[in-house]
Amino acid sequence: MKEELANKNPLRGKRVTVLGAGKMGSILLEALLGQGLLLPEHTRATVQHGDRPRSASRLGVTPTTDNAKAARGADIVLVCVKPGQVRQVLKEIAPVLAPKQLLVSIAASVPTAYMEKSLPAKIPVVRAMPNTPCAVGSGMTGLCKGAHANQQHLELACLLFDAVGKTVVLDEKHMDAVTALSASGPAYIYIILESLAEAGVKVGLPRDTATLMAAQTTLGAARVVLETGDHPALLKDAVTTPAGCTIDGILELEEGKLRVTLIKAVVKAASRAKELLFAE
Repeated sequence: MKEELANKNPLRGKRVTVLGAGKMGSILLEALLGQGLLLPEHTRATVQHGDRPRSASRLGVTPTTDNAKAARGADIVLVCVKPGQVRQVLKEIAPVLAPKQLLVSIAASVPTAYMEKSLPAKIPVVRAMPNTPCAVGSGMTGLCKGAHANQQHLELACLLFDAVGKTVVLDEKHMDAVTALSASGPAYIYIILESLAEAGVKVGLPRDTATLMAAQTTLGAARVVLETGDHPALLKDAVTTPAGCTIDGILELEEGKLRVTLIKAVVKAASRAKELLFAE
């Protein structure tokens, strides 16, 4: 499957640079190189400090600290730095970029228009928001294109993130919501999973067994939603038998306002996402 994907994927001949081979940058590098979608000799990466761990090195790519040198001549430049670092990185690479190149940024809250104003000419820009489950190939990434990017640019960007999970293309007005739901979402799920495991311990299960059961149950429920396409409410009703134990558990969740609390968490995170660019 990986060989078939690599042979069909137009990324294989592209020169790709990852600016900021930190957590997410390294995840993308390892997936793209490991699946043969990129060639090590056509791939570059940078790190902020030369003495940081260089996970890409074992895949044949030796990171540098020179962003401009790494970006020069690349077909695709991936900006994988924190929002507060974007301004400086764009300043460094702007003199070496040309309209034939594609810039893809995963920096939360940084609009395409902001990046376009910091770049010369009409550089095509695509904004992406992946999440940490990309590390195990189960990521979720939302993407949108800027004013100078076309459908082909968007498709190339999607191919990058298809290697680590699912992708969805949206209007840019939805990107802060993507950040709040799917990028921040794993943290919410981990809290729920941890709580279920603690509950298992409370009712007598060994901790490792309770954690395994909570995690596998969460995974299974998510897969049912994805594979059936059924609304979660219908799936919940299918588990909930009349006068059974599940409805008593649901009643406790409703009284504890789990539903509204999760909604408020996403709304609050979306509001915060709008501020990140100027918060660092």
